[in-house]
Amino acid sequence: MKDIIVLIPALNPPRHILTNYIKELRGKGFERIILVNDGSRNEYKEYFDSLKNQGIDVFDHYKNFGKGRALKNSFNYILNNYSDFSYVITADSDGQHRSEDLFNIAKIASRSKENILYLGSRDFNEENVPFKSSFGNKLTSFIYKLMFKDKIRDTQTGLRAICKSHMEDFLDLDGERFEYEINMLINCSKTVKKIKEIPIETVYFDNNSETHFNPVKDSIKIYSVMFKTFFKFILSSLSSWLVDIGFFRLFTKTLVNIVKSQSTIIWISTIGARIISGLFNYNVNKNIVFKDESDSKSVFYKYIILWLCQMILSAFLVDKLFLFLGLDSSLIKIFVDCLIFLLSYRIQDRYIFN
Repeated sequence: MKDIIVLIPALNPPRHILTNYIKELRGKGFERIILVNDGSRNEYKEYFDSLKNQGIDVFDHYKNFGKGRALKNSFNYILNNYSDFSYVITADSDGQHRSEDLFNIAKIASRSKENILYLGSRDFNEENVPFKSSFGNKLTSFIYKLMFKDKIRDTQTGLRAICKSHMEDFLDLDGERFEYEINMLINCSKTVKKIKEIPIETVYFDNNSETHFNPVKDSIKIYSVMFKTFFKFILSSLSSWLVDIGFFRLFTKTLVNIVKSQSTIIWISTIGARIISGLFNYNVNKNIVFKDESDSKSVFYKYIILWLCQMILSAFLVDKLFLFLGLDSSLIKIFVDCLIFLLSYRIQDRYIFN
């Protein structure tokens, strides 16, 4: 396992568990083990010094910065000081990840000819899993699939095999605590990096009392990360919709005394309002929502095609529903555009920007 580096972030770790874990890893042939002391209490100084004397590369933080910052700083340290490695495997210090599972993932990663992010995936249906852990992880997995279309059973696993090229990309990701690990997955989903889950044993000690995961604070950060782009898209779409509905209302009121056919008024008003709001929406989505820095004309052309489809679909549905229901055309347009909005987000996020 000379091409594998094991990276273990630690904050006030259970000494006996971590000591035995390191012995097991060394017994399985892992020669390069890096331990991140993420600002543990002063009484741990002697313990970490003893690990240094045993040949463990201990990376110290003066104070606790959080798991995300510990991983990023360690990635930077590894890339600066190690060159002959293929994968870095991260593992928790609280004994949740068995050395046998880490060894199995290391073997799979070492034989791989592709750049893959390997995840040690736990089974949250087992009886020994605390309810809050089971519920939280299943909910996060469901939301992740909803937002990014990738089915990942264990989004919060700390046992990951990360190849060198991925690690370079992960350096620039946001997140100081556990949300950083979600950002890794989002980066992979958006840039089409392959993710593969490897089943591992589900281990919890004393109802997971050793975890530093704050159920409220960290959950809010994780879900904020997953919904961040969608929230910005909602605001962008809302502002664009206000522009669109405002001009649609203006055109319909103006044309009512000029054009006799209500269908013609709806089509002209929809086209005029959509042109104005579409140009506004494109610039906001490209520069603020999805932050697409490419200068490719194909992005604009794809957006124009989507915009045309939305405009035609909106006018068609509003027209048909108006004739069928006889309700106010503006109210019908609100309902129709809400449905088109959800479809548009998925298409823009997946196929147009980034």
